[in-house]
Amino acid sequence: MDLFEAISSRSCYRGEFNDVPVPREILTQVLEAGILAPSACNQQSPSFIGVDDPEIIAKIAEIAPMPACKTAKAMIVCVSDPRFVYGETTFYKEDCAAAVENMLLALTSFGYASVWLDGMLRRDNIAERIAELLGVPSNKRVQVLLPIGVPSAPAPKAGRLSFEKRASFNSWGDQQ
Repeated sequence: MDLFEAISSRSCYRGEFNDVPVPREILTQVLEAGILAPSACNQQSPSFIGVDDPEIIAKIAEIAPMPACKTAKAMIVCVSDPRFVYGETTFYKEDCAAAVENMLLALTSFGYASVWLDGMLRRDNIAERIAELLGVPSNKRVQVLLPIGVPSAPAPKAGRLSFEKRASFNSWGDQQ
């Protein structure tokens, strides 16, 4: 699958996954895609935990009980380092976002699906509980959780506003 096909095919899949394993080799390549993402000042602030142990996946699913988590065959946990990287400025959210998008595109190119979970991690100490389960140091943050698998149903495709409504040239709203 080429890059633009992966971009246009990628969607957020929140449903259940089929009972199809995610080979460690694929998970490694997806993690590598995250590692290769750009980061502010090349500080490479995000780190990643690939989870393919069914027992650990089940424990994460107890903490984050969504259908995608309960049936995931693998997961990736994006761990941010909120340290200052440019004066007193942090870029951990931006760095993590770039890495996660790379990994989502890589997953799509391999025929797997996922959903970018971050908002739910901010409730009920979910991020902290996952961090404790996985032994994440206290100076780091669990920022994003990606449950991974082969979808059991087609992923709904979210509509996009037209190019004309979202992009312009040389000034706001100029379509020429």
